[in-house]
Amino acid sequence: MKKHLSFIMLLLVFTSCVIDNPKPEECIVQNVTITKITEGTSNDIVFHDDGSDFYYINRGLEHGLILDSLNAKVLNKTVTLHLPKMLGGMVTSEHIAQIAIGDEIIFTEFN
Repeated sequence: MKKHLSFIMLLLVFTSCVIDNPKPEECIVQNVTITKITEGTSNDIVFHDDGSDFYYINRGLEHGLILDSLNAKVLNKTVTLHLPKMLGGMVTSEHIAQIAIGDEIIFTEFN
């Protein structure tokens, strides 16, 4: 019985970390100044802030985003990020559900 309970707890923790079809109300909104943009693993686009944090668009290159265009648009500018909450809201992901500069939405996963 104890093994089953441990498995269920592990499964709950794992599934709470999977980001699938995020909603605006399930995100925190954060303003960040972007100082560097790089290509990550699996065609991710990684945005670095002026500190030690980074945020990413999962498979951003596969979504048609282009690093040079993003650099021209957001480098050294403050953007608004929507970052999904995980583990019941106790933790914020670095996964970008939406990025905007001013009123212009650069990328969104919201339907």
